[in-house]
Amino acid sequence: MSTGAAQSPTRLKLESPYNGDGVLVLADGRVFHGKAFGAQTTAVGEVVFNTSMSGYQEILSDPSYAGQFVCLTATEIGNVGVNPEDEESEGLGAVALLARAVSPVTSNWRSRQDLGGWLASRGVPGLAEFDTRALTRHLRERGAMMGVVCTEPKPDLEALKKQAAEAEGMEGRNLAAEVSTRAPYTWTEPSWEQVQLRGPAPEADVHVVAYDFGIKRNILRMLADVGAKTTVVPADTPADEVLAMKPDGVFLSNGPGDPAALGPVIDELGKLLEAQEKAGFPVFGICLGHQLLCLALGGKTYKLKFGHHGGNHPVRASEDGRVAITAQNHGFAVDAESLAAHGARSSEINLFDQTVAALNLASREVKGVQYHPEASPGPHDAADHFADFVTAIREHKASKASA
Repeated sequence: MSTGAAQSPTRLKLESPYNGDGVLVLADGRVFHGKAFGAQTTAVGEVVFNTSMSGYQEILSDPSYAGQFVCLTATEIGNVGVNPEDEESEGLGAVALLARAVSPVTSNWRSRQDLGGWLASRGVPGLAEFDTRALTRHLRERGAMMGVVCTEPKPDLEALKKQAAEAEGMEGRNLAAEVSTRAPYTWTEPSWEQVQLRGPAPEADVHVVAYDFGIKRNILRMLADVGAKTTVVPADTPADEVLAMKPDGVFLSNGPGDPAALGPVIDELGKLLEAQEKAGFPVFGICLGHQLLCLALGGKTYKLKFGHHGGNHPVRASEDGRVAITAQNHGFAVDAESLAAHGARSSEINLFDQTVAALNLASREVKGVQYHPEASPGPHDAADHFADFVTAIREHKASKASA
């Protein structure tokens, strides 16, 4: 037994993650006061809520959130920090983060920076320590709306209310043009999970051309995981230029904004689909790419009240009734009735509200899904879509070779 003086237990020193006060002002005049973190600035955007319990870095760096504030319904975030490997884009994504609380401790072996510092480096403000449940309920009742976040000293509330009320909404905005790459590039890097857990990715044996409407890096990684070399092209690339690259398959990426605002892009995709009908190469679209596919086929899209944002959305396949839990992030949806007259059909539905979750063409290898099969950290129920896409490409190549 020790006879020495009792030792005081070691205590972890907690430092506040906040750097002052801040305010959120909605377009309808409602005001939320909280604590600021991240960049000290004023931002304007559409306010939406996301029900995911984890993956805040991937959510915030997803270009599909361009022009939006993300309110996370999880009670506390920031505990695992951030790292460069999990970024879905460089400098693109949400324009503000809203959260109930930010952890004063960052603890993870992959972490390289705390959340607040990372947001500041991207020029993104954060607001916490306010009632995010009240905000979420407000958005569910009133719908997604424009707002202003100010984390600068001495905000002028009346000026912020006026700014929020006059802010341009998402309908009619071609945000894909703002987040798309300016020049083509090639991607061959596999996912972190592939390298660390499963070994080297298979040697690439198919060539995919991907339209970048706001593409996430994990999409490109997962295509590499299943043996695809991907050439990423700008959103406004003419169909003739894509066809000149002689792709084995064409991918239409996710992205932000109103799909109907991309008139010239829709026209080019229409030409691409005409060529596909003759050549037969597979086409696969995700999220905005799925909506643009619908529009290029002659269908319609419409604005949802508060959108689908989160990692717990169940979708059911029409063919076999199989249900998958999916990650979703979109504010617009495909009009199911507009599909039937143009040779396309809804192949999956969202069980929350019966909206179209996937579409395909019965006689052609053309498919689109409204959710994100590449979701990181998950769920992974729909991850097989990438393998299925590449398998369809290989089968098409084999059929051409044997013809």
